[in-house]
Amino acid sequence: MARAIAGATISFGLVSIPVRLYPATQPSAGVSFNLLHKDCGSRLRQQYVCQKDGQIVERDDMVKGYEFAKDQYVTFTPDELKSLEEKATQSVDIAEFVPLAKIDPIYFDKPYYLSPDKGGEKAYRLLAEAMQETGRAALARYAARGKQYLVMLRPTTDGRGLVLQQLLYPDEVRPIAEVPLPTAEVREPELKLARQLIDQIASETFDPTQYHDDVRERITADIERKVAGQDITETTEPAAEPARIIDLMAALKASLAGGKAAKAAAAAEDEESAEPRRGARRSEEAARPESKRARKR
Repeated sequence: MARAIAGATISFGLVSIPVRLYPATQPSAGVSFNLLHKDCGSRLRQQYVCQKDGQIVERDDMVKGYEFAKDQYVTFTPDELKSLEEKATQSVDIAEFVPLAKIDPIYFDKPYYLSPDKGGEKAYRLLAEAMQETGRAALARYAARGKQYLVMLRPTTDGRGLVLQQLLYPDEVRPIAEVPLPTAEVREPELKLARQLIDQIASETFDPTQYHDDVRERITADIERKVAGQDITETTEPAAEPARIIDLMAALKASLAGGKAAKAAAAAEDEESAEPRRGARRSEEAARPESKRARKR
């Protein structure tokens, strides 16, 4: 069962909806390794070393500073750092509603589930259904943990719940202008084949259960083999060379042909697996009259 990490109040106009925040992701699901001493196998602890005299510095002797010029710092006391923090209001103040499709996913950061707190059930459901019907999301400000966040509220796929999506500020997203982009022209025959290739493997729904972290599963299996004392170096495969496109039209046609062949093979496999079942049904049907005649005799 998920555990709420904070409480908040959604506010827009004269409407206030008390809610609870729940983490929507599990980043701890990854595989991690610890640093150990090579000689005895004990875990290592992190230490901070002064770059000037090479001495190990204990936490009681540390202060925080801001570099305002090259190698020049202004230091802050704990009380001064506290005064810099944004006061947590636990209020999600909606500024505007915008079409969800107009918000570029590149701004998406951490997501949280929202559930209604006591007394907010009806208003919560009303807001969720209204945004679902209008196709709009809410942009809001939310102050917590000493910071002010730009957030987006959107309904879940089924329209029954709400998601609070933390967004990045514009200065936290690099402009695409910093990336070199191609200037090559695309011909209509190439575009037609590309559309056919997209249609060949297109789906109208997103089913995340169809995808798995194959690398993590392989690493976990190798770790288990290593714990059992087996050699895991034999499973290492050489890295594949990057593909080089020589003839774009030829590559597109080959991809289409490969996709059609794979579909045909899958259909044939399904047909073969269905044949024994049909044969079994025919055998059962043929046996039934015999059993009836046997009962009459």
